[in-house]
Amino acid sequence: SRYLMEENSLSIPTLMEHTMHRLEIEGKTCVLVALGKFITAMIAIEDPLKPEAETVIRELNNRGIECWMVTGDNSRTAHAVSAKIGISNVLSEVLPSEKCTKIKELQVIKGTVAMVGDGINDSPALAAADVGIAIGAGTDIAIETADIVLIKNNLLDVLTAIDLSKKTFNRIKLNYFWALLYNLLGVPLAAGIFVFPFGISIPPFAASIC
Repeated sequence: SRYLMEENSLSIPTLMEHTMHRLEIEGKTCVLVALGKFITAMIAIEDPLKPEAETVIRELNNRGIECWMVTGDNSRTAHAVSAKIGISNVLSEVLPSEKCTKIKELQVIKGTVAMVGDGINDSPALAAADVGIAIGAGTDIAIETADIVLIKNNLLDVLTAIDLSKKTFNRIKLNYFWALLYNLLGVPLAAGIFVFPFGISIPPFAASIC
């Protein structure tokens, strides 16, 4: 990386610097190659975006769920990629060991945090997040650490997981309501509490069911 070259007192040629700048703006990550005290080559790498990524981010934003990108890429590359999929909050140049710290900082500032990741470097952050979501095609350690695994490797399943969790939680609340209603009415009715004030009673066999 650029920082590694600077730490070793290696200067990037001007033409190569301009080329790197252009490629980073396009969303590519540049890797520098050095021999001895000279930088001799540069390799540009670009991960293809998942076709459904923009749709998922847009839907999350519409639901009021704030999206952040936490990446080790340089600022220009990170912002170029985030602009393509509609993410406005970007934390770039984050070292693998710092991802977990960034998640904890977001938890303090924003509250509940869910993270989607697939690499070895994402594992500590997936564990630190309130909900860790791993891509099925990711590394084994990321899958083992996560709370939810997207088996089909489709980011649309993130929306499905959110919908399913909400429906499950609503069902739990509904069950609590009926259980409370049953205990408030059914148990006293079976005990005969309503006989004297209201003259309401039920047969013993029905009371045993309550």
